[in-house]
Amino acid sequence: MVNTLTPATTDRAAPGAPSTRSAGPAVDGRARTRRRQAVVAYLFLAPTLLFFAVFLILPLGFALLLSMSRWAGFDLGDIQPVGTDNFTGLFADGSTFLAPILTNTLLFALGTVVLALAGSVVVATCIDNLRFQGLWRTLYFLPIVTTVVAVGNVWKYMYEPGGLVNGVLNALGLGSVAFLQDPDTALPSVVVVQAWASVGSAILVLTAGLKCIPESYYEAAALDGAGPVTVFWKITLPLLRPSLLLVCITELISGLQSFALIIVMTKGGPGDATNVAALEMYRQAFLYGKWGPASAAAFVLFVVVLVVTLAQLWIFRRKGEDA
Repeated sequence: MVNTLTPATTDRAAPGAPSTRSAGPAVDGRARTRRRQAVVAYLFLAPTLLFFAVFLILPLGFALLLSMSRWAGFDLGDIQPVGTDNFTGLFADGSTFLAPILTNTLLFALGTVVLALAGSVVVATCIDNLRFQGLWRTLYFLPIVTTVVAVGNVWKYMYEPGGLVNGVLNALGLGSVAFLQDPDTALPSVVVVQAWASVGSAILVLTAGLKCIPESYYEAAALDGAGPVTVFWKITLPLLRPSLLLVCITELISGLQSFALIIVMTKGGPGDATNVAALEMYRQAFLYGKWGPASAAAFVLFVVVLVVTLAQLWIFRRKGEDA
């Protein structure tokens, strides 16, 4: 007699295997939950995304359009496409954009970084060894919260022939210097002011970096008989590399984009001795009505900032690997 009953094992899953009948609804439920969470997240992000679209993406696209057009402003119907003529005009013979304007921009930014970085490292190291550190950090941070117009005007009067700086030089038996009137001294004089105004923010970053260095390194160096100079060069500076990188990048970008301080103190003069890219863009667009060359110069400056920033990142990472 043939047994027609189906074995009980045919309808059961193997021991330890997941149930196929319950896995499908569970997976679908998790997928629906993820979709709902994604929808809620994008709804919360929508105001920020709309803000960036209106105030970043649209102006960027319009600037790109203007960089390849001729436009005097006001009437959008007057935009005339000219291709890459605005870019080639920046570097054509007789153009002052590459020299001295772009050269001044790079020198201004590099000088600011060198002075601000050197000064902030020294001051931050001194503050780290003093009492009432919060008070000292606040005092050095005051120029940051002061308006650029006020800082520029104060230093402008200090640089005058009868100002404080020349008064100190005369008291030391030295002659007066035409700081802002001489093409050879105008740009370095403004660099000093920019570096002085930037030291406060750099000190905050570097003092925070100093607090992150473990005391055990200094204790071990003291046991080995290392002096203060050796400790500074072999321990402090290498471990400050991330903070130094942040300061270098932010200060360099700020220097490359500097505009307000220069227009307050020198207005780009004497001649083009202190004329920089941001100031030239302002002149081309708002004084001469040449929005095409101004937009092209803005994109050239963007490329310069990008290349310099990437170079800084590469150099610091290379040094970190070598160390």
